[in-house]
Amino acid sequence: MKIAKTLSILGIAVAGITLASCRAGGENQGLEYAPQMYHSVAYEPLTQITDSETKGDLISTREDGKGEYYNSNINNPHNMNMREPVANTVPRNKQGYLPYRYKAFEVEEAGTSVKNPIELSDEVLTDGKRLFQLYCTPCHGSGGQGDGKVGEIIGGVANLTGGAYTALSEGHIYHVITKGKGRMGAHGSQITPENRWKIVHYVKQELQGGQNADNAVAAVADQDVTQVETPAN
Repeated sequence: MKIAKTLSILGIAVAGITLASCRAGGENQGLEYAPQMYHSVAYEPLTQITDSETKGDLISTREDGKGEYYNSNINNPHNMNMREPVANTVPRNKQGYLPYRYKAFEVEEAGTSVKNPIELSDEVLTDGKRLFQLYCTPCHGSGGQGDGKVGEIIGGVANLTGGAYTALSEGHIYHVITKGKGRMGAHGSQITPENRWKIVHYVKQELQGGQNADNAVAAVADQDVTQVETPAN
């Protein structure tokens, strides 16, 4: 009985020591199974190792004992690890918009070509007002007159309700929200394209009384959408 008890205690002690010895910490990283799952080689998506003479073999030796393997993608003739998209396709967002191609300085081109794809409605105006109050009132003020708390400090904030600003096109306003202009920073990374267009509707309809509003809403067709949408470059 004593022997069995002694063996049990000894077994528990051995198991405890074994588990403790496997623990990682400090310079000891513990035991790793399938280390390539932990330390896989990171490949650039647009490049590829193309030394075909060592295909399938380790082609470089590093001090840590890891290396790179020839990585051939027989389905891509352009030496890229990523696959190409289907021919004649361009990524769109969930609303079907194409990427916004205009640079920050191309404000005049955008103002002429970019059209509002969001159909005007009471619901859109209500949402546009909420978004304007959330993102725009600190500088432009609740009435869009450039008298927000931040605007009073930095100065030079546009009064959207008068002067030349009422003559701006919806595309111009959208572009400035997206890319920024003058003292106004770019908001393309903070406000979704759809919400930017709702703000534009609110500014043109409520703050500017519908002046120069693009009431003929752009149809979401390929020839129109190509000039509509988004990421910041």
